[in-house]
Amino acid sequence: MNNTNTQDQRIAKMTFATVYPMYLTKVEKKGRTKEELIQVIEWLTGFDKKKLQDQIDKKVTFEEFFQEATTNPNSHLITGVICGFRVEQIENILTRKVRYLDKLVDELAKGRKMEKILRSS
Repeated sequence: MNNTNTQDQRIAKMTFATVYPMYLTKVEKKGRTKEELIQVIEWLTGFDKKKLQDQIDKKVTFEEFFQEATTNPNSHLITGVICGFRVEQIENILTRKVRYLDKLVDELAKGRKMEKILRSS
């Protein structure tokens, strides 16, 4: 478990601003748009385009990012495997939220329909 704890700490200290361009590149390479990425992030976090840009400009860590976020109440409906782990079984809450975001970005890049990505029930 020490390895997992170390990974959780590493994820918490990563800045969102360094990861966001990778998310954007990933979805754009697959023919999706920046606007769609922002829509997915807004669904999960409650951050609109302006607030998201503020987070990027402030170079917040993922820990700070999700402390300020209002996580969508349907985020628990995000299931599946990301980075070799089932997201719904990740015990560390912050790591689970980051992996939720990773999973949504993956689904967007894989061409999943937006109404499926933005789980409504």
